[in-house]
Amino acid sequence: MKVLFIITNLLTGGAEMMLLKLLSRIDRSHFQCRVISLVSLGTIGPRIEATGIPVLEIGMQPGWVDMTRWLHLVKEIHAFKPAIVQTWMYHANLLGGAAAKLAGTPHVVWNLRHCNLDPSLNKLHTRLTARFCAGLSHWIPTRILSNSGVSAEVHQLLGYDGRRMLIIPNGFEIDRFKPDIASRVAFRNELGLTPHTPLIGLMGRYDAQKNHAGFLRAAAIIARERSDVRFVLCGRGVDVHNRQLASIIGDNGLERRLHLLGERSDMQFVTAALDIACSSSLGEAFPNTVGEAMACGVPCVVTDVGDSAVIVGNTGSVVPPRDDRAFARAVLGLLDMPEKERRDLGARARQRIVDNYSLDHVVREYEMLYESLVQGKLRCAV
Repeated sequence: MKVLFIITNLLTGGAEMMLLKLLSRIDRSHFQCRVISLVSLGTIGPRIEATGIPVLEIGMQPGWVDMTRWLHLVKEIHAFKPAIVQTWMYHANLLGGAAAKLAGTPHVVWNLRHCNLDPSLNKLHTRLTARFCAGLSHWIPTRILSNSGVSAEVHQLLGYDGRRMLIIPNGFEIDRFKPDIASRVAFRNELGLTPHTPLIGLMGRYDAQKNHAGFLRAAAIIARERSDVRFVLCGRGVDVHNRQLASIIGDNGLERRLHLLGERSDMQFVTAALDIACSSSLGEAFPNTVGEAMACGVPCVVTDVGDSAVIVGNTGSVVPPRDDRAFARAVLGLLDMPEKERRDLGARARQRIVDNYSLDHVVREYEMLYESLVQGKLRCAV
């Protein structure tokens, strides 16, 4: 069965990483896959190519529709003749979905990865594209996937066709992200810290929705209470070249308490070294970094956005978004736990991921969806 995946871009991000993970485990004896990025190969494109799956970049400019390149996309789809085109994120849903329809593809599957369209957190063209897709959702896609229940509800309120909705959560590589005492020691050595230094981490690209500023304000409160704690930030744009971030760090007096790592390819190593993982997001559908931390046996403090509270369950702390003091109190509460209790909490967190969100199970959900579409046995929607 030929399946073509169309995604807006292949820079490092949650959707891009989930696509990479899906393609790394999909049954290649049954599914012939290709990937098209509307913009560029980014950092994830070469990693997909390394699995043996062809990746093509169309070369569009972000926020601009180039009709010549869009017609080239139509031509590529028509030449491949996929049974299914699955698109990822709003711009790919719109442009890739319309191109697939024009090319005569039998089934189009949209993939929603968003749950907050607040104008202060999203570009105008993103918001307009999302709302325009609401009307087209009754015509273009056979199915509309969402990675979270909250995201599905938000988009139905925007006018998306709820009869076509199906929830498939993100999946996690539990054999790669796992507890690792050696990583804890080695990572602290890398940072020049003592073996028992408490480490609090925020993993994620620099983006308004990730709310790094709120995390740093909470970190300043924590730092005043605990002189031994250090903070780690990791992700695209989270480095010494980010002047806006450096200014926020300085305003909170955290220069000597914080490590900026930028984008790294060894996230399993970094994540397993943490004592507490954080997600201070203002908008999040299904945060990959939270599931990865839980799989490593690391308790999490998260804001109550998207499905974050559902993922964490009773294995960590959930606080309201934009409440820096509540966030700080939750982190301090976990830090003040006896070490054995915190380890037990982390063990329960890992088991929750193993039981509910293992990558192999999630990949099988995608495979069953594709099979049901081709067989004409549409799975029940939300």
